[in-house]
Amino acid sequence: MRQFFQASAAALFFSTCLLSPVLAGDLYDLDPDHTQTIFHIDHLGYSTVTGGFRQLKGVLTLDEAHPEQSLVEATLEASSVDTGVPARDEDLRSSEFFDVAHHQTITFRTTKVKRRGPRSADLIGELTLLGISKPVMLRTTLNRVAPDPLRGNRMVAGFTATTTIRRTDFGMKAFIPLIGDVVRIDINAEAIRR
Repeated sequence: MRQFFQASAAALFFSTCLLSPVLAGDLYDLDPDHTQTIFHIDHLGYSTVTGGFRQLKGVLTLDEAHPEQSLVEATLEASSVDTGVPARDEDLRSSEFFDVAHHQTITFRTTKVKRRGPRSADLIGELTLLGISKPVMLRTTLNRVAPDPLRGNRMVAGFTATTTIRRTDFGMKAFIPLIGDVVRIDINAEAIRR
């Protein structure tokens, strides 16, 4: 009976290993001091308002040999929204926009990576904003992976990405069409290998 349980346990272990995706590559933590998520939105046709988020965290699994196996998971603190105008930022935290009382975070997680070139790829993933999850594609360029002498020669990966979303897709409908629906998002990021 004991041998039966041992054999069953071994079979379960190996079948779990075969069914679970095994991510190769190195783990990196996003560096919040060197990572920016910047949004751009039309303001009544007069100008483009830009802003970002001061608090974020995330993990990058980077497989340089097989980029399609890489993975990004990031979380932004919605209450840290910053456009440089405190009164506007308070409006953005309200229930008409980011509703931070009920939705503290904005998250993104890749589900697929499509390589476009030696250093570029499309990261397809799920963006969750205001409790609504939608597919989003980030056009991404891996800028550099190298030891950083200013960080004790720790390995650092730097990349840029851009995407466009419609805020109404996530239920954010305040002041449409005076304030634009289409939001361009630019990401400049650095991540430090664990």
